[in-house]
Amino acid sequence: MRRMVNPPAPDRFLLTLLIGLFFASLAWTGALHAEEPEPREGGLMLKAKGSTTQVPAVRLGTDIKAEVSGQVARVTVTQAFRNTSDEWMEATYLYPLPDNGAVDTLRMVVGERIIIGRIKPREEARQIYEEAMESGKKAGLVEQFRPNMFRNSVANIGPGETVLVQIEFQAPVEQVEGRYSLRVPLVVGPRYIPPHTLTTAAAAKIAQAMTAPVADPSISDGLNPVSISVALAPGFEPVDIESPYHSVAITRTALTASVTLDKGEVPANRDFVLHWGAKGEVPQLGLFRQTYEGKDYVMATLTPPAVAQVAKLPPREMIFVIDNSGSMAGESMEAASKSLVYALTTLRAVDRFNIIRFDDTMTMLFSDAVTAGPQNIAKGRRYAESLRGEGGTEMLPALRAALRDSDPHGNRLRQIIFLTDGNLSNERAMMAEIKSSLGRSRVFMVGIGSAPNTHLMRRMAEAGRGTFTHVGQDSEAIGEMRRMLGRLAKPVVTELSVNVEGSPLDLTPAILPDLYAGEPLVLLGSTDRLRGKMTVSGMAGGKRWSTTLDLARAQESPSIARLWARRKISDIEAQRWSYQIDAEDADAKVETLGMAFHIVTDRTSLVAVDETPSRPEGQRLTREELPLLLPAGWDFDHLFGQQMAARHAAPDAASEEQEQIDLPRGSLDYRMALLQGLLLVVLGLALLLWRRWMRFA
Repeated sequence: MRRMVNPPAPDRFLLTLLIGLFFASLAWTGALHAEEPEPREGGLMLKAKGSTTQVPAVRLGTDIKAEVSGQVARVTVTQAFRNTSDEWMEATYLYPLPDNGAVDTLRMVVGERIIIGRIKPREEARQIYEEAMESGKKAGLVEQFRPNMFRNSVANIGPGETVLVQIEFQAPVEQVEGRYSLRVPLVVGPRYIPPHTLTTAAAAKIAQAMTAPVADPSISDGLNPVSISVALAPGFEPVDIESPYHSVAITRTALTASVTLDKGEVPANRDFVLHWGAKGEVPQLGLFRQTYEGKDYVMATLTPPAVAQVAKLPPREMIFVIDNSGSMAGESMEAASKSLVYALTTLRAVDRFNIIRFDDTMTMLFSDAVTAGPQNIAKGRRYAESLRGEGGTEMLPALRAALRDSDPHGNRLRQIIFLTDGNLSNERAMMAEIKSSLGRSRVFMVGIGSAPNTHLMRRMAEAGRGTFTHVGQDSEAIGEMRRMLGRLAKPVVTELSVNVEGSPLDLTPAILPDLYAGEPLVLLGSTDRLRGKMTVSGMAGGKRWSTTLDLARAQESPSIARLWARRKISDIEAQRWSYQIDAEDADAKVETLGMAFHIVTDRTSLVAVDETPSRPEGQRLTREELPLLLPAGWDFDHLFGQQMAARHAAPDAASEEQEQIDLPRGSLDYRMALLQGLLLVVLGLALLLWRRWMRFA
């Protein structure tokens, strides 16, 4: 009879074995990563020896050429990606464009070869790019993450090599009170991403794509230089040409002008803006047409005649919403505060007002709107002057509070004025809230600072039946607010309608806005054959006003079709916000328009591939996220903290002569862990064999 021995608890042997296997697998992963480091997001930087200051391995230079013809600008942006390292690189760069522009062309220049980009559905374009990257081919990809936020990616840039990526877009010229403007955004302000919006993996992925490293001020000198030239041919003699934020040189002819930067190039840290006027009478009408793919497209820009200001304005309820988040710290906060203080001085005793401030918290100065008496105005002024920029940008609670109307059937003119840089990521939630809760209120947006989120500003103003203006720096605050408040104090053209005789027009915007003094109505239409007349009518100053346009007199333009498509996409987004169509249907419509008109949307991308492989087999590819410059006037320490600023100290003079590549290293000593894991595996197996032998001995 066999003698039975009580064996050790089975869990002890299994636990030992599992621990051993765990350490061995962990160490094996460390060994793989040590032998072939993964490309690091946000990434690999050159570091000066003896310093923690990071310098990008891929340097970026940008050249912008704009041609203004009539009321449309055609812009070519050439980005040069120069690899200064001895590694094969993938470079990616987040950059802004006008939110009402249409990107339709991509070229990639490699040596003497020019590769033309193709428009593809977003996922297909990304797959084409990644397959080309994996196979060692040079490839370029242009993706949209917001109508004013794009990302260029370039794969397989060889050591010491320069690759040019050129995109083209067109955008309408803006006109307010007889002043024409072209705005070319140059930097994306860091977006605040509310934590509650990161509910899915897809949302987190998009949020990651909308963020980029920001260069510390200590290394930003010489990074991301940009040169700009504008050929101005508006169809009339341009006068009073000025660029408020950049010094420019101007060369004139009878009906044209050439504008270039005085210094040749500037850092890409604030938007470029060019203003001009018309000599004599400002043209009241612009009518243009284009035939594209068998259909006709028309753009009508119509400025109603000025209406004399009424003798007595109705009482108003003014709700001021001011952003005091961290991105506003510094010059932006000063400009916003000064703008608000000036607006308070324009209130009358019959008016009511309130002030709402927000960062990642919200405060209302009064529980409800109060009379604009001297005591309340003084309190509001002290409050505005005391605000400092701190925290995140949680705008939605402030918007909800501002739209809450305690007297929805009242006779007061209710106007909500936002003062913000708008640098947040949940724009759709803002538009949806306005669509559902606007009531009798009107929303007016004042974009503050050197790089405001114009997409958010314009769309909130459109959804709120208001207007958008911009205060770029502290010295403009009073002048710009005076102009805006002056427009709001004048009678508007309301109850607009359009009637077309001769050919049905698919018009955009679908919902016609109210017009404020000095602002034109811009209509874009599509039809099988353009003919007949279009009559625009509305109420102005209490009287009926109308004008009729002969569509046959429209001038030829090569830019109208894509502008119509871009604006039609905005209508689809508005339908999405108001739940008139579901997200899947909206995506399908946007993709169809993007493919038909060869433009970049959030559902279509441009991709270019050089079919000749260039990266040798076996050579590692390193991904680098190129840093953005901090927008002019922003406070780096407020945004990123004193500790980060201290870590990125300037390099010693002695160390500036040499640079070395600082590769990412794993934190695991994999050799020791591998040995420990293997010993534990052997011990576990020995114990199991001993247990089996004892059981049957």
